[in-house]
Amino acid sequence: MNRPATPVSGAYVVALAVPGALIAAVYVAQYGFGLAPCDMCWWQRYPHFAAIPLAAAALASRGTRLGEALVRLAALAILVSGLIGAFHAGVEYGWWQGPTACSSTSLGDDPLASIMNAPLIRCDAPAWTLFGVSLAGFNFLISVGSAALVFVLLGRRKQGSVS
Repeated sequence: MNRPATPVSGAYVVALAVPGALIAAVYVAQYGFGLAPCDMCWWQRYPHFAAIPLAAAALASRGTRLGEALVRLAALAILVSGLIGAFHAGVEYGWWQGPTACSSTSLGDDPLASIMNAPLIRCDAPAWTLFGVSLAGFNFLISVGSAALVFVLLGRRKQGSVS
């Protein structure tokens, strides 16, 4: 059964594509370009990890109340990641204090040697910027904008279905 393309279908696609693309991008940055994540970078990933299966399940059940509830939860998770990104960017810009602990890479076979030789990854120093915007800043811009777009597209569906 083919379902017609509607604004709500776009909401489901955005809710799945954006966190998937952002997670893919940070893994390319991490493993392709050596930009190791700090603790706050990881905090931003967790809501996207939740949004992906929520949006996939929503897409599979679109057109139902369950599908709409799942896509709303996915959009909320995307928004949470963006808000964490805003907090992280504020720490990077020195607008407020962030966590005082530093993080490092995995421990490997010899934990003591790994700890002693591991580079510290600071949350208050961006690993990369473009036009003065860090990865956390881009996550904020993209995630908050995408979550808003999902909610707007879902709202258009509601307005169109009112008789």
